[in-house]
Amino acid sequence: MQIGPHTLSSPVILAPMAGVTDLPFRSLCRRFGAGLAVSEMMAASPALRSTRKSLLRQDHRGEPGPVSVQVVGADPKDMAEAARRNADLGADIIDINMGCPAKKVCNVAAGSALLRDEKRVASILEAVVQAVPIPVTLKIRTGWDPSSRNAVTIGKIAESAGIQALTVHGRTRACGFAGAAEYSTIAHVKNVIGIPVIANGDIDSPGKAEAVLRATGADAVMIGRGAWGQPWLLREIAAGLKDGLPPSPPTLDEIRRTVLGHLEALYSFYGELQGVRIARKHIGWYAARMPGLDAQPVRGIFSLDNARQQLSAVDALLKFQFEKTAA
Repeated sequence: MQIGPHTLSSPVILAPMAGVTDLPFRSLCRRFGAGLAVSEMMAASPALRSTRKSLLRQDHRGEPGPVSVQVVGADPKDMAEAARRNADLGADIIDINMGCPAKKVCNVAAGSALLRDEKRVASILEAVVQAVPIPVTLKIRTGWDPSSRNAVTIGKIAESAGIQALTVHGRTRACGFAGAAEYSTIAHVKNVIGIPVIANGDIDSPGKAEAVLRATGADAVMIGRGAWGQPWLLREIAAGLKDGLPPSPPTLDEIRRTVLGHLEALYSFYGELQGVRIARKHIGWYAARMPGLDAQPVRGIFSLDNARQQLSAVDALLKFQFEKTAA
């Protein structure tokens, strides 16, 4: 798949997820076969540009290209300036968020709330595309609610504005993450626009990825929550789409090295205190992927606030679990 001058190494893309797709997780997923890993959303508001959170989200040290940075906001001028700033900081692609269903985002008329204002959508897209010399992409939902699905109209607006790829999550904003994603709207979008379309929503296996591409005609798939606790899923999907034969699942040793390496990257990136806290949710997700794991020691790990102790406890838990599995 091509986005502007960038040829992606695989049609499997890691979705932008606030609080998840930081530099350590993006880098990990790229190593596991993601052709692109989109950053957490960057607020376009000038008042938020220099916060610790924003500064960390602007960090792309050592990140394999192309680097895709997502920006969110409701003002065309602020969005254009945010795009320029991030391009100057190393972004190769700017992604515009018009899909986030979070109340704090929609309450300021940003994210998926913009789908109710097609004129503003056009203004923002045109302002951002004109502001930067790099490709601009867009992520949306199928509409605000089931009675007002307008993804096809938004897709046409995006193509006319110069957007170079469109991701569609197969739910409306009103749906949140409830119920099953629907893909017929994505297929309709793909039928009427000429830019690449990326299908998103409930894609959690190689078989599901293949089925969604077949149903929608999309050019790529975007993986979100399915990657939590199993970044190797991206490799499995990429291989399955390439030749229909997904690779063998990761060995127990590879899982151990992946988990421990991820935690160490979090400590290094955030510092010990914040790194330990952020690591807890990832530990929970990794643990949830391990059948038959006793929840008690996992809860004990959550109470630790020292990086060395947390890492040692996770290592011991993994060794115990693997020995139990092998017995």
